[in-house]
Amino acid sequence: MIAIKTVGAYEAKTTLPALLAFVARGREVVITKHEKPIARLVSANQPVPPDKTVFNRIRSLQSRLALGKGARPRDLINAGRRV
Repeated sequence: MIAIKTVGAYEAKTTLPALLAFVARGREVVITKHEKPIARLVSANQPVPPDKTVFNRIRSLQSRLALGKGARPRDLINAGRRV
């Protein structure tokens, strides 16, 4: 489990070197503004998990872009239309 520290924007600005050292040890910092999370500070070496919502949105978009019976994407491109 990754240790997470939450700091306000002003504190993040004034203690940035200490926060960078914290992150370099494999931890995470959440920066807030008016107690609402605004940003996350993580190690550049930490792998970013894939955002599965993007794939779900693409699939949803594909289902709404039916080309019609017998139509191919290449036909639409050749006709100068956009999908």
